[in-house]
Amino acid sequence: MEKDARPNWDSPVQFVLACVSYAVGLGNVWRFPYLCQMHGGGGFLIPYLIMLVVQGVPLFYMELAIGQKMRLGSIGAWTSISPYLGGLGLASMVASIYLCLYYNVINAWSFWYLFNSFQATLPWAVCPINSNRTGYVEECETATSTQYFFYRETLNISPSIEASGSIHTGQVLCFLLAWGLTYLFIVRGVKSTGKVVYFTAIFPYIVLFIYLIRGFTLHGAINGVKYMVTPKMEELANPTTWINAATQIFFSLGLGFGSLIAFSSYNQYNNNFERQAIIVSIINSGTSIFACLVTFSIYGFKATVNFENCLERSRILLMNTFDLAEDSISISNVSDWIQELDSLYPVEFAGISGKLENCSLEKELDTAVEGTGLAFIVYSEAIMNMPVSQLWSVLYFFMLLLLGMGSMLGNIMAIVTPLRDFKVFSFMSTELLNGLVCLFCGLLGLAFTTPPGNYWVTIFNDYGATFSLLFIVLIEVISVSYIYGIKRFEKDIEDMIGHRPNWYWKIMWTFVSPVLLVGLFIFYIVNYIMGGVPTYQAWNKELGKAEVTPYPLFGQVVIGLLLASSICCVPLVALFVFCKKRRAGNLVERQRTGVCHRDVMKVKLRMRGMKNMMKVKLRMRRMKNMMKVKQDEEDEEHGDMMKVKLRMKRMKMS
Repeated sequence: MEKDARPNWDSPVQFVLACVSYAVGLGNVWRFPYLCQMHGGGGFLIPYLIMLVVQGVPLFYMELAIGQKMRLGSIGAWTSISPYLGGLGLASMVASIYLCLYYNVINAWSFWYLFNSFQATLPWAVCPINSNRTGYVEECETATSTQYFFYRETLNISPSIEASGSIHTGQVLCFLLAWGLTYLFIVRGVKSTGKVVYFTAIFPYIVLFIYLIRGFTLHGAINGVKYMVTPKMEELANPTTWINAATQIFFSLGLGFGSLIAFSSYNQYNNNFERQAIIVSIINSGTSIFACLVTFSIYGFKATVNFENCLERSRILLMNTFDLAEDSISISNVSDWIQELDSLYPVEFAGISGKLENCSLEKELDTAVEGTGLAFIVYSEAIMNMPVSQLWSVLYFFMLLLLGMGSMLGNIMAIVTPLRDFKVFSFMSTELLNGLVCLFCGLLGLAFTTPPGNYWVTIFNDYGATFSLLFIVLIEVISVSYIYGIKRFEKDIEDMIGHRPNWYWKIMWTFVSPVLLVGLFIFYIVNYIMGGVPTYQAWNKELGKAEVTPYPLFGQVVIGLLLASSICCVPLVALFVFCKKRRAGNLVERQRTGVCHRDVMKVKLRMRGMKNMMKVKLRMRRMKNMMKVKQDEEDEEHGDMMKVKLRMKRMKMS
């Protein structure tokens, strides 16, 4: 596709909103709060913000600059820098395909919860009645109503990844709806995406702000906020804290997928991407902290409710056992009564000591929940305890859906844009190409709607685009700094925005970012090797909880293929280009050798011809000389005869 015919964003604001909508996703809502909780609350913000400055913003800036300069997708942009780097763009596209295959399944879950929110009683708030109508379903009673609704009603999950089963009809319909909505959002490329991002980027902030106000008014919310802002400084000495902070920045900004290169390729050539890179990075990190504040207020409310329910169960047990008055024990003095009754009635107390629960607010707050567990179980449990819970449920899952759809736009663009740059696809209409990509990913993604589908989502999420992205971005920054050349890159930036990048950017690109990425890369490899056999959380319905289970052999093979498939694109394409150039060079050499041989033969033939001509000329000269000698002899004989005749004539006359 010709660069001059390339469509552009209607305004720089559209581009910024598209980047915000892509970068601000589900990871900001569920992964960052989990990491913050796991690594000491507010203390985690210190390494997080440092990694933002030394890693996130410089690499974000670099990808925007490459896309705007080359005005091509990831494959075309890196091929323009060097034909040997074409595999880098292909690796980015493969990682984006893996992400697209399962990401809309999460959006389908959001649709499922959203539709189920329009009921008089939220279905995850109570356990269903069993088939005999004699009580509740045993699995729900063993677990909790929110866990039962997620694992059984939403996923209909199998007991292991090896089990099979039919697809979940409701989940399939929601999955198809998610893909249909995705296609409508990107049907006309940037022309339709540019309009959608106004909604997908802005509305989640409105919902988060509403939730912040509501969260701070909930009972016990302050406990969660205090837990978040109270730093555990000893965590700063833990290398894992710094590694997780760097990784969160890395994946939160969406580096390495090719989406940022695709987005910026639709910019005007002189667009000031430097300012936009800083703005989007700050917005993304600010959103993570903002969402964390909202999450911990909700989490504090949930933890407080669970803690008080635990105390209430202990209070009732004490009153029933020791026949105490109704108002003698309250939630606030249960602990005091336990100590007192233990000392006064040791025999009776020993009989119920096994039934008494160890109620602790700190323990409730320390329970870290990651990923889907935080988004679909913890939040659901908190929402069902709120007044007018249906309203808060609709707002939350609609926000979750918009965050997921906004990220999907960037993922699809990372696939479509490189394809559009190939001549074979450039003749297709935008609507047809986008439709084929959505259809391809949607059909393959149906596998994630089966009972073991959630386990495959975990595999693709953990291994499809983690290790490969570290490798991709490492090669990107090395290629720009040392293959393309930092001075040449500076001149390109100056040509676009009117000034060269300052010393900060150059130090980050040439030294700090490569060293940091190499460290992350090595840490990931060592951690993977030392971790032994990979494991996953398999749902055990008898126990009502997820258990750590090692992946079977075929699961480990799939993990290996996911780790290697996108990385192999880089060396394989480089090897292909090398062999192609070598073959072309040999052909040219053979052609050149053939030409030289023909020239030599022509020269030889000419020389042979000239030699023959010289022989002919020499023969002709000899013949001419012989004829001249003969003629001279004849002339001489003729002269002698004339003399004799003259003498005879004179004698006769005399």
